[in-house]
This record gives sequence, C-alpha cells and structure tokens, in this order.
Amino acid sequence: MEVVIYRTYEEMSQAAAREIAEVLYAKPNAVLGMATGSTPLGVYRELVRMHKEEGLDFSQVTTFNLDEYVGLSPRHDQSYHYFMHENFFKHVNIPPQHIYIPSGTTNNYKAFCEWYERRIKECGGIDVQILGIGSDGHIAFNEPGSSLMSRTRLKTLARQTIDDNARFFKKREDVPIYAITMGVGTILEARHCLLLANGKKKAQAIAQAVEGPVTAMITASALHLHPSVMVYVDEEAASELKMREYYRWIQENKPGAPRS
Repeated sequence: MEVVIYRTYEEMSQAAAREIAEVLYAKPNAVLGMATGSTPLGVYRELVRMHKEEGLDFSQVTTFNLDEYVGLSPRHDQSYHYFMHENFFKHVNIPPQHIYIPSGTTNNYKAFCEWYERRIKECGGIDVQILGIGSDGHIAFNEPGSSLMSRTRLKTLARQTIDDNARFFKKREDVPIYAITMGVGTILEARHCLLLANGKKKAQAIAQAVEGPVTAMITASALHLHPSVMVYVDEEAASELKMREYYRWIQENKPGAPRS
C-alpha cells in the first residue's frame, strides 16, 4: 500500500485521474470499477475534461459500479444509476451496453448478485477499482463486521452510514436501509485499487485503514492484503496518520529510487 498526500482535493483528484488515464492509454479496453459519493467527483470531472480536451477515449471501456441502494429506481435522483449518468457517463463515450450497476429493484437479489460476479469475470476482471471510504472505515457498503472474503450481496446499512448519507435526502427516513454491494473479496480481486479520501471527517478512518491492524471492523484495512493499492489523500484526510512524514519522504525520494 502506497500513500500519497496532496495539498488540495483538486490536486489529489487530478493525480488519480492521470493514473486511470495511463491505464486506458496502455489498455483501451480496460475494465474500471466505479465508486459514487462526493469524493470521486473530482476524478470524474478531470476524466471528462481529458476526454473532451485531450481525446481520452472510453469507447472500449467497460465499467462495474460498487453498489446501489435497494428500492430506488434508476431514475431516482439519489440512485447511483442517476449519479453516475449525471456526473460521468453522459459526458464520455462509454457504450451503454458496457455499463454495469447493481440493480436496486430486481425481484431476485440472490440470482442477480451471482450474475454480477459472473459478469465481472466474463469481462476479464476489474483492472482499476476506484474506492472511497466511509467515516467508519467501510469500502463500498461493506459495513463494519463484514467478512473480508465477502462477495456481491445484500447488506443492511449501519446507522452511521445512514446518518452520513442523510444529507443527500430530504429527510433521514428517506435513506434506504438496504443496499446491494460488491463484497470485500470481490474488490480484492481487482488488479489495482485506488483509495481516495478528502477532508477532516475521513482522517480517522484513513488512519485506521492505512496503519492497521487488518480487521473486519474497518473493511478498508483489508486493502493491506492486496499487492497493488494507491491511497490518495489531501492534507486534512492525512492529518491523523502517524507516519505521514515518512509517506512524504517516500514521495520526495521516489524519483531517485532504484528500479526493483
């Protein structure tokens, strides 16, 4: 796990977008794992800019989203279908048939989850998985206590997650209690993971995820079990990292490091 600290959210977002773009230049038909929430918005804005101004091509890309609320239709303005369409998909040239988002309205969740797992494998697996982190340390909707080997499934949301997400709804009671989510085990099968965090509210979760221990109570800590993880944070999100000066030292000296 490599931690990179940026002065601002904008710098962090631009750096993460450049990393994703490098993957697409090397592999135009890459499979991207997508995240929702406020944190990845800057990355999506920068990728859209690169598409429009620099010709970054998404025509062969396939995407899989991490999660979706149960009970919200794709047209609901708080569904993740709607979020992704408005903030990313309608601005780039990904073919609609290459976009996969969990269904919050299927009539057979078990069968859908099994199909979603199969479809990821059929498409060659996820090349880059974008991740945010909850204030309680969760990734996707894998709440504290989730199995670190879990697969795509239905999950009951924690009260803290509902409280955190209530700001997006008219009232707290409107926040769905259930979600369909990729599992931690599913996420760990991606070839490369990008964990993004910004703001003081995420500082404790980042410190627990990055500096351990690995525990099901902080599902993001499972990323220590993955061989290729980049953690991009701004100064505020990095503020509780005990080894932040060492991470900065690595950044400063990386250009001169011997080739492995």
